[in-house]
Amino acid sequence: MSAIAEETEPIKVLFTLHPGMDALDFVGPLEVMSWAQHDPKNAETKAFKCTFASAEEHTTAAQGCSFRAHMDFKEAHKRLAEFDVVVIPGGSTDDVLKSKAEPLGIIKAFSELQKKNPSRERTLLSICTGSLFLAQQGILAGLSATTHPDFYTKLENICKSAAQRDLAERTDVMEERYVVNNLRFDLGENEDENPYIRRRSDGRRPSNARKGSNAWKEANTRRESINKRASMRLGGLRVITSGGVTSGIDAALYLVGAMVSDDAANEVARVLQHTWNKGVIVDGLDV
Repeated sequence: MSAIAEETEPIKVLFTLHPGMDALDFVGPLEVMSWAQHDPKNAETKAFKCTFASAEEHTTAAQGCSFRAHMDFKEAHKRLAEFDVVVIPGGSTDDVLKSKAEPLGIIKAFSELQKKNPSRERTLLSICTGSLFLAQQGILAGLSATTHPDFYTKLENICKSAAQRDLAERTDVMEERYVVNNLRFDLGENEDENPYIRRRSDGRRPSNARKGSNAWKEANTRRESINKRASMRLGGLRVITSGGVTSGIDAALYLVGAMVSDDAANEVARVLQHTWNKGVIVDGLDV
């Protein structure tokens, strides 16, 4: 076993499954994370360990295929503190919103967990219309977000209603492949080197800029990182929303780049023969 494999534990990811979800919203990011390795030449250095949670053992997607969960949502709530990333697929959003079903509870609980314990760096990633669930739970207040182009107006309406309900700030709905809030990423010296950056002010290189798996691991123990997260919205929870279906692949590649390395993300894109279409990062702060 290599030194990398011995020193680096996999990043733990929880995927939520719900009836009528879009299969590619789930399978796309799963494929990306399954291929990601700390060392592209060593299969023992897989960067992510993925777990699936659902209300029932088997969940049928909108396309008619069925996926088997590792645990139900009751167990997922009990074990939620174990996970670094929660991924929320979209699809059949009206049914979930009307019945107030999962993954709404998981989304809220994960955000509350980060606010109560910012000592750990956590990420919430929604795919396609999964962002509507985040909006309903008030997660997107004061943030920027995106969704499938056909649902921009609906996302705006849900965000507006949630803001009025919670007396919270508005959400900036953007037409992008994916939108990252509360990033952790090593920025280049100038704007031309930063394909992720939306505004010039976001491109200021922090004095302690870093990226990659070792830096991510260290950020969970460094006092200055913990203090920064605690002062941010949602306790520094990184919130990523992506556009329609295949945008989830791009957002997952960003996550690999942020939490493992750019080289790892580019290698996954090569293996999948996928052109990585970059999204945007807003209000950049290295945490």
